[in-house]
Amino acid sequence: MSLTEKFEKIFKSLLPAPFTIAVLLTFLTFLLAFFFTETEEKNHLLEIFSFWEQGVWNPKLLVFTVQMMLMLVLGHVLALSDSVNSIVSYAVKRCDSTPKAAAIVTFFTILVSLFNWGLGLIFGAIFAKKVAEHASINNIKINYPLIGACGYSGLMVWHGGISGSAPIKVAESGHFLADQIGIISQSETIFSTMNISVSILLLIVLPGLMYIIGKKENKEKIISIYEIKQEKEISIIGAEKLDNSKFIAWIFGGSILFYAFYKAIILPENITLKVITPNYINLLLLAIGIIMHKTFINFLRAVDNAIVGSSGILIQFPLYFGIMGIINQSGLTLLMSNFFINISNEITFPIFTFLSAGIVNIFVPSGGGQWAIQGPIIVEAATQLGVSIPKSIMALAYGDQLTNMLQPFWALPLLGITGLKAKDILPYTLILFIVGFSIFIFGLLFF
Repeated sequence: MSLTEKFEKIFKSLLPAPFTIAVLLTFLTFLLAFFFTETEEKNHLLEIFSFWEQGVWNPKLLVFTVQMMLMLVLGHVLALSDSVNSIVSYAVKRCDSTPKAAAIVTFFTILVSLFNWGLGLIFGAIFAKKVAEHASINNIKINYPLIGACGYSGLMVWHGGISGSAPIKVAESGHFLADQIGIISQSETIFSTMNISVSILLLIVLPGLMYIIGKKENKEKIISIYEIKQEKEISIIGAEKLDNSKFIAWIFGGSILFYAFYKAIILPENITLKVITPNYINLLLLAIGIIMHKTFINFLRAVDNAIVGSSGILIQFPLYFGIMGIINQSGLTLLMSNFFINISNEITFPIFTFLSAGIVNIFVPSGGGQWAIQGPIIVEAATQLGVSIPKSIMALAYGDQLTNMLQPFWALPLLGITGLKAKDILPYTLILFIVGFSIFIFGLLFF
């Protein structure tokens, strides 16, 4: 059994479904709160239940759930549009060998993922699949598992992009930690010198790395397993013409896009990054999605296909919020933050945050859910130590996104689209993990 097969077996034997993990973490948090915190109430257990319930149904956090679902769904919708398909088809023509294909797929997947994580995930999967089809048709020898791993590389950079859950949430007025840290502009997080430098390094190093690996791993020609489905022409009658009207769709999408432009460029006295919030990003995605799909009916069909991928967010986020409710209100936040304070200083705290976020992501494979749980602890500890809050947020973001290369949860859509298995791409995502680890550590220590 190879190292990667052993690694995959360990994951399967130790990690149940993400929902089950969320339930087990809930039980664990209950036990920690029950045995390590005190209360004036007679029935401590029932009080902990009330903390959990308040967290599950926290209105601000439920809004956050919908925001993250829309970000994934609308990004996926964009990836399914004819326009994106045309761009991919054009780029695929340049992928006439494993090294070139690996570098091109990695570069564009990372670039798209820095814009939107949902779009990047599906874009990378579709890109890898198209490369496979092109190679099969043109009898080109190619390493398909490597190309599949390249299509997944965007999940290692997304939290440092403009759709990163933690940075965009703290930039929003009234977020759940606003009382402690206020509003933190993306100029201090996503568009900071540190994150821009790290992102540029990733954009240069990772495609080059995959090119070198492609030189050494140019395996046999793949076999095409794809079928081109011919859509049947459907007669349009009556009011259905409105559903299929390009004019109405473009007017509606264009109006939203104009308003978004007005809000960001014309309305404010000074152009700032404060306008970039989850709601603003989703507004742009909605407008662009409708315009790129040309008609409402095409847009809604894409939504039907995309919405399945958001089910994990819908059902798991409330459980994470319940955990956060217990941690915050029972006093566990103070206990956990004191632990970090005792083992850290101003230099090492971002590193410990990065490492802990990477570990937590194995069990909580969601940037938004992880921020809900770890955010209060990190903010409290950083405040006590006098460490930069924006840098601490980005340290969490880096740790969360890095171990996506080990955690197969978000790879499921890609595996479904490409027809690959987790063990096929894992050898290459492990390499991405090692190199990415070095780059993120460098960024946190140097800046």
